[in-house]
Amino acid sequence: MEVRRTERWAEFGRELRSWRRRAGLTQGQLGLRVGYHHSVISKVESGLREPPMGLPARLDELLGTGGTLTALAGPGARRRPAHLAVNDPTLFAVVPGADTTDRVTPPGVPVWPLRLPDRGFSCPLHGDDGCAVPPVGDVLAALARLDRRDPATLPVEPVPDLVHGLTALLPGYTQATAESVSTEAVGAVESVLHLLVRWAEVVDAAGRSPHSLLRLAAHYAQLAGRLRMQRGQSVVGMAWVGHGLRWAGVSADRVAQATLLSDYCTLTRLDRDAASSLAYARALGAVDPSRGWMSTLSHLYQARAYALDGDVAECRRQVDLARRRLSRIDERDRAEAPWLTGDEGELRAESSIGGALRDLAAHTGDRATARRAVHATQRSLAHLPSRMRPTYLLLTLRLADSHACAGMPEAAVAVAAPVVEEALRTRRTTIVHELRGLHARLRDGWGDLPEVRDLAERLRTPHR
Repeated sequence: MEVRRTERWAEFGRELRSWRRRAGLTQGQLGLRVGYHHSVISKVESGLREPPMGLPARLDELLGTGGTLTALAGPGARRRPAHLAVNDPTLFAVVPGADTTDRVTPPGVPVWPLRLPDRGFSCPLHGDDGCAVPPVGDVLAALARLDRRDPATLPVEPVPDLVHGLTALLPGYTQATAESVSTEAVGAVESVLHLLVRWAEVVDAAGRSPHSLLRLAAHYAQLAGRLRMQRGQSVVGMAWVGHGLRWAGVSADRVAQATLLSDYCTLTRLDRDAASSLAYARALGAVDPSRGWMSTLSHLYQARAYALDGDVAECRRQVDLARRRLSRIDERDRAEAPWLTGDEGELRAESSIGGALRDLAAHTGDRATARRAVHATQRSLAHLPSRMRPTYLLLTLRLADSHACAGMPEAAVAVAAPVVEEALRTRRTTIVHELRGLHARLRDGWGDLPEVRDLAERLRTPHR
């Protein structure tokens, strides 16, 4: 029986090679068109493995064989094993977000990586092995042939080239949306997420492990949640973060777990829920205490949570711990969280510290703390790249609010006045949050000053 099976796969491989060459395709080109790595095509053509379920029919359709390959593969090629690799169907439950985009669109940034890891994103299949990334055109063409609504078009195993390509898209989407959050960008990210979830479900149903796809989905969910939050859609944002945490947990991705918990810290802080924000910040630090970047973020978010409650001593202690831990970032930290190193790391740390000190000053009325918030926010602005305009608006408003907390309304007006209209137009949740705080501080403290009345009138839009 085994000899006959081996002979059948050898015959299948010879026939496939003949049809592929007749079509003028390389093994790599054929693999991309049907969603498999070129090494799988090579082994199938050599008779070293049987074709994965569903592949013969897709090859027949692509190569126009009239069903020859499906007939050679036999009826077993269509069957699916009953075993579930994850055995948790709730992982593939209804997910939120856009489900109307039929094509995955590129992020529109000029840099396409040649290898993974790239900007902190590792290969979900091979970690930090240095995986080659196919050209972006090949990746997009292969993705265009997949349809999440038609499981028959989805491979029954994680295809390395496709996984590499989808991973390579992620830093591009992250960079592009740091500068502008458009409906198209949100739709593109969520389109990938819907594709990944359906693909993982197909892989799981075929008895293979979907962990690499769920790991990648967790990182996309983190970005989707952040984009929805920035658009003022915190409920959908929270839903994406919740899904992402479950996917990160089942696939044992600690990096994704930490970044997703950091978003929970932000969402709960914006709701002024200090207790929940503190709990998530501590959970972030517990993901892996040996990772310096996780400990640094944990201390920063704890500082912000304590500031909401006006706990001066604990807020300042967490700020000191964050700065101390940041100074001891090691090579693994730099590989996993490059955004917390160099100028970008200083920007993120001082921005968070400035926010914590401003919140503390607003709660306690301590003007010395407010002046420290001014200095920290000025330091963060000094490290800000010019292309990150939304972050510039947010930090400029925070600087103005810190001046107001320090008892310097004229300085607050001078800083905020040039950016108010632009900030109002963004409608980003975090920016609107800063506008509201500044408006309340100026109105309640110095509403009788003409320049303050003028700016307060311009700031009324978020409150109507």
